[in-house]
Amino acid sequence: MTGDPDKPGDSRFEDITPAERLASEAPEPKVQTEEASILKGVDLEDLCDATEKAIEDGGGFGWLRMPPRETLERYWQGVLANPVRRLFVARLDGVIAGSAQLIKPTRNNEAQAFAAQLMSAFIAPWARGYGLARRLTETVEIAAKAEGIAVLKLDVRETQQAAIRLYDSMGYHRYAIDPVYARVGGRFVRGYCYAKVLDPAVSVTWAPTPQ
Repeated sequence: MTGDPDKPGDSRFEDITPAERLASEAPEPKVQTEEASILKGVDLEDLCDATEKAIEDGGGFGWLRMPPRETLERYWQGVLANPVRRLFVARLDGVIAGSAQLIKPTRNNEAQAFAAQLMSAFIAPWARGYGLARRLTETVEIAAKAEGIAVLKLDVRETQQAAIRLYDSMGYHRYAIDPVYARVGGRFVRGYCYAKVLDPAVSVTWAPTPQ
């Protein structure tokens, strides 16, 4: 018999269940973000699955009711075909679990060529808590900088508190509130408008944050 009988057991495993112990010993999941230039096969299926879960959770970037799978597939293929949109996906252990889009200014909009829009960002509920949303946002920011974008804008429903906390923590400034941003369940939901300066040469004096 080995060990000291007077020595207490390993405190790491006291008061935890076997499932919790297995989880603590499991390897960390692999987190990836990347630009998607093509979607087919399992990737398209996974993205549609993640979209459906986000819609069910109330974060379906506009959809209030679940669209047919064919509609979702056409939507994502349309995003890839749009020359002013760039699609970025987040993967957890290789499975697409969310996405975000970088909307570039059109060529005729020279007055606002300095700014782009971060839109339709979401992470499926089952993949939250691993830092995917932050990493996905950072990936879009890097791509925007490479395009010469000086300011990145986005908007979010006031009910999406996790997203609001994320953007607040990443240096986005809330510059406006849209009182009729969305209509959900028969009532209007406010939207928060955010912007972040990506170019250190650009100086902006922000007004006090609207509440």
